[in-house]
Amino acid sequence: MFFVDIIIWVLIIAAFITSFVSIVFPVIPGPLVIWIGYLLYAFFIDGGALSTVFWISMVLLSVLLIVSDIIANSYFVKRYGGSKWSERMAGIAVIVGSFIFPPFGLIIVPFIVVFITELLQKKTSVDALRVAFGSLMGFLGGTVAKIVIQVVMIIWFFIDI
Repeated sequence: MFFVDIIIWVLIIAAFITSFVSIVFPVIPGPLVIWIGYLLYAFFIDGGALSTVFWISMVLLSVLLIVSDIIANSYFVKRYGGSKWSERMAGIAVIVGSFIFPPFGLIIVPFIVVFITELLQKKTSVDALRVAFGSLMGFLGGTVAKIVIQVVMIIWFFIDI
């Protein structure tokens, strides 16, 4: 039984590490990967160890984790005078950018896409550059939020067990 527990713990730790890889590669579903770690523990090690408060909190934090990028991106693009099209294009560009020269594609591709989108919306190049900068700030803000939320979720898991 000891050997099986070690394998399960290795898988749990791998799931938690993979959740941070999802920050650089957004096609990896970070919240789902964290939940895989939780469920491995619950089903194979100790199903009763995690409290109801833990499970409810993790659902809420998972929702926040999923929408953190959207909230941050939307906020900063709007704050810097961007259009709805720029908000949408920035979200798509983050996904595309994760495949193009990761991790730098996550920063460069959305910046360029938002800049071009704003130019197509008849903004001046200075205004388009400001909105592209806002998109960059939104991405960085969302990334910091995701890291903090994931760290909280993982630490809470270890505290709760």
